[in-house]
Amino acid sequence: MFDSLLKYDLGEGVEAFSTQRDAKLPYPVVQGHQVHWSRVAIVDRPGMTREELEGYDAFVTNKPGVALGVRTADCVPILMYDPVNRAVAAVHSGWKGTILHISQGVIAAMRQEFGTRAEDLKVVLGPAIGPDSFQVGEEVAGKFKESGFPMEEIWSFRGPGSGIPMSGGHHIDLFKANRWLLEQAGVPAGNIQECGIDTFTTEAYFSARREGYECGRTINAIMLK
Repeated sequence: MFDSLLKYDLGEGVEAFSTQRDAKLPYPVVQGHQVHWSRVAIVDRPGMTREELEGYDAFVTNKPGVALGVRTADCVPILMYDPVNRAVAAVHSGWKGTILHISQGVIAAMRQEFGTRAEDLKVVLGPAIGPDSFQVGEEVAGKFKESGFPMEEIWSFRGPGSGIPMSGGHHIDLFKANRWLLEQAGVPAGNIQECGIDTFTTEAYFSARREGYECGRTINAIMLK
């Protein structure tokens, strides 16, 4: 049996978690219809629907009791907490959103809406596909280079492969890529947690690459108390 909820410690005044495949949500969570882009929605009330939040991949609020969530099945979920101005964000950052620097756009939106300073943020990177599992084509690797990422840190080429799934070829470390974006925006390295779970190799979490795109989704949520 799985533990159902993977809970994160981001400090007092906030709750944050990721679900496992057998989990039930402990309370309603506002979620959008994600499209692998970089739009940020301001959530100002509970009960906002997916239809209202069509086309958004990141959500921010300063309303206590309003849980924000993003759905993932290999993409990186990023949960942010500003303990100074009392605001939170939930971010869906797959490889496309990462290339679009979505997390930096979220920080900019929080600064504009709530006065958030990057140096105050507490951040967790939830379960996502790990670097050993995230094999990509040369074109995708090239897009990371074009977008300004430090390739020596996030990319590797592993040769022709051995016949084992995901061996060989180009690999991208989405955890390091998103950590780099956060640090470039001013979030201190010590304020960033990584859960370290590879969804492709961990049966407790959904993986579109392992199970197919129609598989279920992990819900990654954060809520001000």
